[in-house]
Amino acid sequence: MHGTPAVTVNGIYRYPVKGLSPEALPSVTLREGQTLPADRRYAIENGPSGFDPADPKYFPKNRFLMLMRNERLAGLQTRYDDASHILAIHANGAEAVRGDLETPEGRAAIETFFTENFAPELKGPPKLLAAPGHSFSDVAAKVVSIINLASVAAIETVVGQPVHPLRFRGNLYVSGWPAWHEFDLLGKELRIGSVRLKVIKRIVRCAAVNVDPVTAERDMNIPQALMQTFDHADCGVYAEVITGGSIAAGDAIATLEELV
Repeated sequence: MHGTPAVTVNGIYRYPVKGLSPEALPSVTLREGQTLPADRRYAIENGPSGFDPADPKYFPKNRFLMLMRNERLAGLQTRYDDASHILAIHANGAEAVRGDLETPEGRAAIETFFTENFAPELKGPPKLLAAPGHSFSDVAAKVVSIINLASVAAIETVVGQPVHPLRFRGNLYVSGWPAWHEFDLLGKELRIGSVRLKVIKRIVRCAAVNVDPVTAERDMNIPQALMQTFDHADCGVYAEVITGGSIAAGDAIATLEELV
């Protein structure tokens, strides 16, 4: 329809290690029933959790280092390389440690960094966890999280100050929808090129979104502001990939009914 804003993928992000830095991707290939490649592939166990790499299961996020409780994680700048499996961690503008997360020596180097630098937050020895095909997502299902930038703008109006979209640690950031339109899409299918996703669940927000991803300061109470204004603490939706393929930043998004 003439005059209707184009709905597009504004940005694509993954989070190779749960709780650590987002990584912007110009494009990505999605697979049916899977998360973004390497999204939450690793997690840092905060004391013994019972996680078994030979039989991986969903565990609640409080078993790991996470932004909801450990806001200092946001002060680290991290980069993961798929080919070498090397994670590099920068702190205070300089590289602090790097290690191959697929080798005992590399994992030990990363674990030693957290032992030495996050002692007050630790419930036990930190351990780098991974299992083939497993994602340490906040939900048991393998999903892609979608954030509507207009909803973030609506939250800015409520709290009266800028809100960095990466507070919400989404995979796909969308421009062109009205605020909160994502909630109207539950049960519906989205198409991005040849890729199809089914929206399955609203995302209930925890205290992690109160942490500024740039300053690492806990400087807002966004869930409380949402509850007081809208009677919910939700922002964004989860979607399942039902037809895989490649997508890129700038690609158009349509609901299936708009294509009929």
